[in-house]
Amino acid sequence: MPAIEFFAQDIPFKLPHPSKTRRWIQEVIQREGHSLNHLNFIFCSDAYLLEMNQQYLNHNTLTDIITFDNSEEEGSIEGDIFISVERVRENAASIGVSFDDELHRVIIHGVLHLLGYPDKSAAEKTRMRKKEDACLSLRTSPQ
Repeated sequence: MPAIEFFAQDIPFKLPHPSKTRRWIQEVIQREGHSLNHLNFIFCSDAYLLEMNQQYLNHNTLTDIITFDNSEEEGSIEGDIFISVERVRENAASIGVSFDDELHRVIIHGVLHLLGYPDKSAAEKTRMRKKEDACLSLRTSPQ
């Protein structure tokens, strides 16, 4: 049975409006022509995500998200998405957007990676940002 689950690891965090967020993510996946198998979103601290970044990706930098693609079939989405709540909160404040808006951008960014959208080059980053904006416009209020 397809599922999207939300967990907190090493910090107290509860996603506001998880049912609406699930429906929104499922809509994005369906619009992209994929099917949902299973997604785990794990909300954690900067320290936790930094340790993962060092251990699994050999990067010694803070990041807001790490996405692990566990899909075994093309077109079927399965993965683990780790999100630093601290990093999202700091980024939201520095760019002048609400925490919820930045959190949703990061959530959908991870989903878009699982859907096959890279963001290494400047052109890919521009395309990713446009896709994020399009997906964010699909949200219903309140999120």
